[in-house]
Amino acid sequence: MASPARVDLDGNPIKPLTICMIGAGGFIGSHLCEKIMAETPHKVLALDVYNDKIKHLLEPDTLAWADRIQFHRINIKHDSRLEGLIKMADLTINLAAICTPADYNTRPLDTIYSNFIDALPVVKYCSENNKRLIHFSTCEVYGKTIGSFLPKDSPLRQDPEYFVLKEDASPCIFGPIEKQRWSYACAKQLIERLVYAEGAENGLEFTIVRPFNWIGPRMDFIPGIDGPSEGVPRVLACFSNNLLRREPLKLVDGGESQRTFVYIKDAIEAVLLMIENPARANGHIFNVGNPNNEVTVRQLAEMMTKVYSKVSSEPALDEPTVDVSSQEFYGVGYDDSDKRIPDMTIINRQLGWNPKTSLWDLLESTLTYQHRTYAEAIKKSVAKPAGTS
Repeated sequence: MASPARVDLDGNPIKPLTICMIGAGGFIGSHLCEKIMAETPHKVLALDVYNDKIKHLLEPDTLAWADRIQFHRINIKHDSRLEGLIKMADLTINLAAICTPADYNTRPLDTIYSNFIDALPVVKYCSENNKRLIHFSTCEVYGKTIGSFLPKDSPLRQDPEYFVLKEDASPCIFGPIEKQRWSYACAKQLIERLVYAEGAENGLEFTIVRPFNWIGPRMDFIPGIDGPSEGVPRVLACFSNNLLRREPLKLVDGGESQRTFVYIKDAIEAVLLMIENPARANGHIFNVGNPNNEVTVRQLAEMMTKVYSKVSSEPALDEPTVDVSSQEFYGVGYDDSDKRIPDMTIINRQLGWNPKTSLWDLLESTLTYQHRTYAEAIKKSVAKPAGTS
């Protein structure tokens, strides 16, 4: 029996699309490619420098979707094929970025070039060729909350008006120029403004996505295993690395910053709604996060320690955390935002999307994957005699 025709949120048939996905080989791209291959008729032109995280979608060529995904090994900085691939597609999704906080103040030039300069041709080619663009930005564009400038004992600090982040109302507040940690947020904000201006002046059809800490399998890397030994990934992978190596989790400046976390599979549902509902998504900026999963970084460390003990059957350390200064951990020039809580009004109104997965459940899924994928490799690397390669 033929499967029923797929329809959008307004009941219109969804036509098969060709999607040019830049950064398809990364964490978000790999999950989005999986979703598109498994549940839609769309084709993907997958652009990236590496394809390790999507190899299972590319090989063998007898896979049911083999004719719907093509991998193109491209560095968008300097590849003349980019415009041609954008022209071949109905929609371009740009996921390419340097988005690791440890790089923002140690590699500020690379951060600015990657997130602004390298994205310029993508926006230009989409605008000139009348191609729709879904551009991935970041919740970091909001910077610091208004509430963070109030006295510590001010009752207004508890008023959501002073810390909940709204796409169409909240200001973007960054630290001083010498705090190069803001190089990422500033570059991302400027490319957002360019995309928005192309829409206003030249009719570019666009959607901007602001992810709030998307978490799940294949996120980032584990230093010394599938990433550089001296590398510092984002908080979840940092803590996972500590847990796998049975080291105390390092809490930067006491772990007092507050964050929200959303499961990658929930977030990908939101992206698919954007892809397949252009009439509802075009011209909008969307927060994609889970305000129900709000914790301090210290609370996250405590929860991850409990979850990892459960999935690994290993007891927690007697001293599971250790405090470090931001300067010691990230170097000179680091700064941070106190809270990042997304307002969900616009995405709920336009796309009817709400996240489903609790923080405990998403951590259990992610840490089960981390343990299964890395535990043996880490044991072998720890047991290896010094000086061997």
